[in-house]
Amino acid sequence: MKDLKSGENEILRAERTALVVIDLQNGVVNREFAPYSSSQVIENASKLVNTFTNKGIFTVLVRVSTVDGKDTLRSSVDLKSHRSNFQEGWDSYTPEIANIENVYKITKRQWGAFYGTDLDLQLRRRGIDTIVLCGISTSIGVDTTAREAFQHGYNQIFIEDAMTASRKEEHDYVCKNIFPKIGKIRTTKEGIELLTQSLTQNT
Repeated sequence: MKDLKSGENEILRAERTALVVIDLQNGVVNREFAPYSSSQVIENASKLVNTFTNKGIFTVLVRVSTVDGKDTLRSSVDLKSHRSNFQEGWDSYTPEIANIENVYKITKRQWGAFYGTDLDLQLRRRGIDTIVLCGISTSIGVDTTAREAFQHGYNQIFIEDAMTASRKEEHDYVCKNIFPKIGKIRTTKEGIELLTQSLTQNT
């Protein structure tokens, strides 16, 4: 496992860490992704959610939704992104994580999970300074949330095999060029090991 120390201080302290999962919802996961399929991401993210919640670690499930379609971004752009048809249940969390207890659920109206939500407020009220981040997609919801978190001063651990993008090139670019500048990149296995190690050291 890679060293997760910055100077003398460990990046991961369980009591000051939160897991944040981005947009694992029906209307998002039912598409083609790379380099990991949505089923692979859901499987790994579910492992993280179950492990973190079972250990009493603050866990946040984030989804994107709309009341009437008028509360979402409507910018003039050259390249239009995929838009959901807002069919019934499109904004429901995937069954694998929908009924997990002891999670905090946040609804956003744009790519990032901080702007216009109480995510930063809830993290700070709990003394959290480190975020373990995963979800779909790497280059949109996860990346935007990561940049917002960086500007808010949070340490971050990115779970590379629990996120994916529309194209492998998008995923690889963000993981190779952006995330290493604002946090640490780890696998699902390493993330769980870090949590277990942290809890063991505190007993």
